[in-house]
Amino acid sequence: MAEVSSTRTLTLGTRAPDFALPNIDGSIVTPNEARGPKGLVVAFVCNHCPFVTHMAETIGLVADTCIAKGIGFVAINSNDVTRYPADSPEKMAETSRKFGWTFPYLYDETQAVAKSYFAACTPDFYVFEGELLLTYCGAFDQARPGNKISVTGEALSLAVNRVIRGESPVSDQKPSLGCSIKWKVGNEPNYFVV
Repeated sequence: MAEVSSTRTLTLGTRAPDFALPNIDGSIVTPNEARGPKGLVVAFVCNHCPFVTHMAETIGLVADTCIAKGIGFVAINSNDVTRYPADSPEKMAETSRKFGWTFPYLYDETQAVAKSYFAACTPDFYVFEGELLLTYCGAFDQARPGNKISVTGEALSLAVNRVIRGESPVSDQKPSLGCSIKWKVGNEPNYFVV
């Protein structure tokens, strides 16, 4: 697995880029529909990435906590499913069931949404406050496959709790580290060096 870091991202205070993407249940979801009264978390994930599967159950638990506290939560898969069929929408539904995810899991077929968020890897997390202004972009926690650090969601939870309490964003934005988004041939973004 090739590790990629989210070294370029949206600027804090940027409004959440808009999208209208299909959910695994067939509905179309937008940021306005997905948000809670206090904000929204947008996570870029996929089905087969070992970084994602390593923390998938805890992602579900943290998402449930976010939703209970008024922060909406969505996950987006932007991988090229032609070259990576394990990330197909059918498999997305299986992944969601397997890990007990109750949040929308959306498919970004054109990869335009991943580009609008400057997403580089899976997983990658974005926290927006109630007006959908960015307060955090980065890691879930410091756990990685094989590093023996427990998966807790600490970095994401800290950012979310600051939003809930109306506090300023965390000063230490920890970049995500994971598998590269699997771009369609010829569709690679120019915002990072591969």
